[in-house]
Amino acid sequence: MYSPLIVAEALLNGLMLGAVYALIALGLTLIYGVLHIVNFAHGALLTVAMFGVWLLAEHLGVDPYLSILIMAPAMFGLGYAAQRFVIGPASHGSDNSILLVTLGLSIIIENGLLAGFRSDTRTIDTDYAFQVVELGPLLLSFPRVVGLFVALLSALVLWAILERTDVGRAIRAVAKEKLGAALVGIEVSHVYAVTFALGCACLAVAAALLMPVFYVSPTTGRAFVLVAFTIVVLGGMGSIVGALVGGLLIGVVEAACSLFFGDSLGQIGIFVIFILVLLFRPTGLFGARQ
Repeated sequence: MYSPLIVAEALLNGLMLGAVYALIALGLTLIYGVLHIVNFAHGALLTVAMFGVWLLAEHLGVDPYLSILIMAPAMFGLGYAAQRFVIGPASHGSDNSILLVTLGLSIIIENGLLAGFRSDTRTIDTDYAFQVVELGPLLLSFPRVVGLFVALLSALVLWAILERTDVGRAIRAVAKEKLGAALVGIEVSHVYAVTFALGCACLAVAAALLMPVFYVSPTTGRAFVLVAFTIVVLGGMGSIVGALVGGLLIGVVEAACSLFFGDSLGQIGIFVIFILVLLFRPTGLFGARQ
C-alpha cells in the first residue's frame, strides 16, 4: 500500500492535469452547445496548436507559456476561417454533413502534419519542466500548478465573454433559438464561426500548457480528444460548468488508476466512467433532462 502522502500528491497532480483536460473539453462543449454538432476535428486542431507552440519555441525561442499570446489569436483566426469558409459552406446547413466535414478536415490535417513533420515526436526542453512546488509536505509539479491556474483563468475569461459581452449574448441567443436570433438581426453564420473560433482558442491555451511536459506528433490530439469527449459526456453536453467539473474529476480518476494499476492502465477508469454515465445518466452531471 502507498502512504497517504504519496496518494495525496498523485491525486492533486491529477486534479491539476484535469484542469487542462477541462480546457480542451470546454472548446468541445461550447461548439456542441451552439452548433449542436460534435467536432471531430477537435483533436487534430489541438495537434496543430501543439506544433505551433513547438515551432515558436524551437525556431524563435518563445517560452511555451508566453506563446499563448501568439497562438490563441492565431487559432482563433484559423477556427473562424475553417467554420466560416469551409465547414459551414460545405455542410449546406445539414448537421450530418457537418459531422462528415469535420471528420474529413481532421483526416486532412493529420495527413498534412504527417507530410510536413513526419511521424517523429517533438518535445520542448524547459528549465522548469521538472521543477516542483512545495505545499507543506506535498511536492507538486510546477507545470501542472501553472496549468491549473491558467486553465481556471481561461475558463473565467470564457465565462465573462459569454455572460458580459454582446458577442456572448448573441452566442447564447443562437444556442437557444437559432431562428429567433436570426429574426432579430443576429448573423447566425458569424456567431457559429466565432463560437468555433473560441473553441480553437481554448485549444491554443491547452497546447501551451501541455507542451512543457508532453510530446507532440501528428496523431497526439487523438488521445486527448477521447478524454475530452468523456468529460463532455460526464459533465453534460453543452454545459460549461459540467466540462470544468468533469475535467477535474477525470484527472483525479486517471491519477488514481495510474498509481494503483500502473501507467499503462491509467485511463481505464476514465472509460469505465464513460460507460457508466451512458448507462445510468446519459444527460451527464449538469446536462438538462429530456
